[in-house]
Amino acid sequence: MAPPSRSARAAVLASSVQRSKPTPYPSKARSALIRRAIVIVLVLVALAMITISFRSPTSGALHSVQGAGSTALRPFQIAATRIAQPFRDGYDYLAKLSSAESENKRLKREYQQVREDAIRNRAAAVKAQQYEKLLHFEGLRTFPQDFRAINVGVTSFPGNAFAHSLEIARGSSSGIRLNSPVVSGDGLVGIVSNVFPDSATVTLITDPSFWVAARDLQTGVRGGVQVGPGGGGTLELSEVPKTQVVHQGDELVTDGTHTARYPDLYPYGIPIGRVSSVGATDTAVYLQVQAQPFANLGSLDAVAVLVPKKR
Repeated sequence: MAPPSRSARAAVLASSVQRSKPTPYPSKARSALIRRAIVIVLVLVALAMITISFRSPTSGALHSVQGAGSTALRPFQIAATRIAQPFRDGYDYLAKLSSAESENKRLKREYQQVREDAIRNRAAAVKAQQYEKLLHFEGLRTFPQDFRAINVGVTSFPGNAFAHSLEIARGSSSGIRLNSPVVSGDGLVGIVSNVFPDSATVTLITDPSFWVAARDLQTGVRGGVQVGPGGGGTLELSEVPKTQVVHQGDELVTDGTHTARYPDLYPYGIPIGRVSSVGATDTAVYLQVQAQPFANLGSLDAVAVLVPKKR
């Protein structure tokens, strides 16, 4: 078989190959116009369908199509509702939990406020009750007529079991004097032992150095009241001969002045305490009479300082 001639091969290679023209891409402006046109058409169609739906009778063809569409989509709606229900329940639970926590915090704040108000009211009621007792004591017929009462608040209490004094909030600028008796609405508290312009120190009847002349209201027996040998707030009516009679439950009051030349610091009739026990030993000369003070020395908020009207 003879090879093709060179001239024929050259003719084939020299011939131009016809290629298809590339498809031109649409321009961006043209694509934007198409999208806008589609949106406008869809909006017009939607408006037209809404208008036809409102103006058409309830049993028209459009309503039939809508009913058929709703029936066809009903299973999908039910499935979507069932799938979304757990998420909806979870959201509702978290919302209610957050609301409950906020409500709980609010109620705690309100409870704390009410509790603080109640404590303040009780404290104020206690102070008011003590001042009321002081006014009642001042109005008694047994109140010493030669003295006037200066009611004052207590600012500090005994710091420990070995301290037997307290501070009050008024001093010499208010007329308080040294060695003035101090009482509560229940009975004798002590005596002013130090005075400053705006405060004063009161030595309590439980101090070992304290002593006051006293008498038994029921039997008339006299003696001196001082702290008992055992301490602990128990008082003792000392120097009572064994021949005298003192009963448990008798009331002890200050004995007052016997001679004008030597006036007593304490006027007559201030309640001191109640006899708690009476005893005696064969070798003792005096009775062992113990008493409990009327004044509650551990919870004083207000006291009255008795100042003589005449120096």
